[in-house]
Order: sequence, then C-alpha cells, then structure tokens
Amino acid sequence: MRRSYCVMLLALGAALAVPVSGRAQRAFQLSPVLGLDELLRVPESNPLASARIAIGQRLFFDSLLSRTRLLACASCHQPARAFADSTARSRGVRGSAGRRNAPAIVNRAYGKSFFWDGRAESLETQVLQPIQDSLEMDLPIDAAVERLMTDAFYRVAFADAFSDGVTPTNVARVLASYVRTIRSGDAPIDRYRAGDTTALLPQARRGQVLFLGKANCSACHVGPTFSDEQFHNTGVAAGTSDAGRFLVTGREEDRGRFKTPTLREVARTAPYMHDGSLATLEDVVDFYDRGGRANAGLDREIKPLGLSAGEKADLVSFLRALTGTVTAGVPKTRP
Repeated sequence: MRRSYCVMLLALGAALAVPVSGRAQRAFQLSPVLGLDELLRVPESNPLASARIAIGQRLFFDSLLSRTRLLACASCHQPARAFADSTARSRGVRGSAGRRNAPAIVNRAYGKSFFWDGRAESLETQVLQPIQDSLEMDLPIDAAVERLMTDAFYRVAFADAFSDGVTPTNVARVLASYVRTIRSGDAPIDRYRAGDTTALLPQARRGQVLFLGKANCSACHVGPTFSDEQFHNTGVAAGTSDAGRFLVTGREEDRGRFKTPTLREVARTAPYMHDGSLATLEDVVDFYDRGGRANAGLDREIKPLGLSAGEKADLVSFLRALTGTVTAGVPKTRP
C-alpha cells in the first residue's frame, strides 16, 4: 500500500477526531460490516470526518452539480439499486447517452483504481470527472465551485469543514468521503461463512462450490469485495469500438480489458458488463458458459464451462446470496 494511504478502523469501536478549520470534529465510528475488511483505503490528505461526509452526501443527491440542474450523482447511482443504474447506458444532460454502463459503487473504499478502464487512481480524482463530462453532468468544475460559493448552505458548510472553503480539491474531498461510506456486506454468504449453516439455501451452497471450482468465477471475483481489481478481456467488447484499458495505457495487450466489477449486490444491478449488454444474471452465466466471446486477447481463464441447466441455476442462486445490507452516510455518533 502506498504511503499516501493511512489505515483506519484497526479495531471495533476505534474513533477518529479530525481537526477541521481550527475546530475538532466530533469523534465518530464506522461500524464494522460482516464480510468486509475493517481497513479502508483513505488518503492522508483527506481523512474521514463527519462534516466532510455530510456535505458530500448532500452534494451527491443535489442536481446543482449538473449544467441543467436536473441531474445529480444519484440519478445514475441509485441507492435502491446498490448505487447502480437500471439502464444499459445512463442518460446525461439533455438526454445524451453515456459511453458505458454506470457501475455499482458499493465498497469503493477498498478500490485500487476507478472507472471500467481504471483511468482514475483515487476516488478524489474519479468523483470530479462525471461532473465535467459533456455526456454526463457537463458542468466545468470552476462553474460548480461558483455555484457552491453562491449557495448559502454550501458556503457556510465548506467554510466550517475547510480552512480554504469551497475549492475544486475540497469538492472532490467531500464527494469521495461520502462514497467511502457506501458499503455492502452482511449478506447470506457472509453469515454462512461466519458459521450460520442455515444462511444459505442448498441450491446456493451448490452454487458456491461451482463458483470456486468448475465455473472458475473466483479466478477474478475474489476477496471480501468479490473483485481482484484487475483488468480482463472476456470478449464482451470484441468487435466494438471500445478498447477498454488500452485507451489508458496504450499497450496492445490491454485492448478489450475492463476492470473486474464487484459481485456484491449483483442481483440488484442489472444490466451487466461495461456496456450493459447482458440483461440478467442468467444471461451472464450463459455468456461465461460459452467461454466468453473469442478474440485475440481473450483472457486465458475464460473457457467453455459445460454447465448443466441445474448447475447454471445453482450458480445464479449463489450470486443472489451476495445481496446484503447497503449502508451509507454520516456515521452515528455516541450520545
């Protein structure tokens, strides 16, 4: 882990007091979530603080950040859908179609890179890009700052939270802070692995065996977030103009590679893949059962699986057992 990151939540009940604008924030706790690590990737330049999280939460749902004042971050990252969208490609200002599917943003506090192609190395970098993208919210960051400075609530809130008030850097800090609180865990699979043998139905238990074995899903979907945070070519983009990770690195071997998405809450985040081209979990299982889509850069782990109809149903049952509890926002404080 790079030195720019600090380790947080080392033990249950650990509290953090953050000096803000010459005053101390009230200590708060981020409660551990069953199934997740207690260590978050938080940059030293942006320690979690309740004031920053609260501002970020309000901004996330505020359409002030779009040129037309009609869209908010939550328009495409909807809490009811595990902070994902229901369309293959979200609509931005004036109905413009986005380039890719809006992914679920649960558990991004554990992320190593961001966007499908990994072009952002931190949440602070990531959160400002949709605001400025002409196909999304289409508002230059300087214009966003000007709007916030003329809004009485935000002007005072930023002044209380930061010595330099509203700046592009501080807008990034508050939004990133809120996104870090969006976590999903305590799913049936977590309770089962914690010792509750009744938490998984027999069909889902059979699906877990397939997930770890014959279906080989765990080659990429590993760890507490069910993602290796790496980039793979599954063939989804074969024959399309989207070169994926290649657009970032310029390396031919990265053509058609996209970041492994989390499978947490996957039953609530349809449609699937970077382009939203697969409508259901059954479609996804069928796609991988066929061995993806052939192309020169196909990942070596992608091969025909030969699953029976019953095995496919078991695997989908296991994927549905990754639906847990999503929490977000300002942590509760002691009375």
